[in-house]
Amino acid sequence: MPTFRVAGKMFATLPEDETSIAVRCPKEERDELALAESEKFWIADHEAQFAWVRVRLAALEDEGELHDVLADSWRQTAPPRLLEAHPRLGLPPGD
Repeated sequence: MPTFRVAGKMFATLPEDETSIAVRCPKEERDELALAESEKFWIADHEAQFAWVRVRLAALEDEGELHDVLADSWRQTAPPRLLEAHPRLGLPPGD
């Protein structure tokens, strides 16, 4: 399973079937996402105790939404020194 990391910490994984990705997401937000947009987000049983959510790739609106999901996970995972050194990295254009 391919993994994507920042500063040695995983922020996304691509399961073998390649129909979804797993990204970091605070548990409170994750639970709300899974309830509000269950066609797009869900919580895998083996990840329920961790701050991860699964995203169905086919359900995303476009590449921009995928970018936003991955960038948000990257920002949650990156250490403060990287966030401070690259404050615009991972943010949508115009922010």
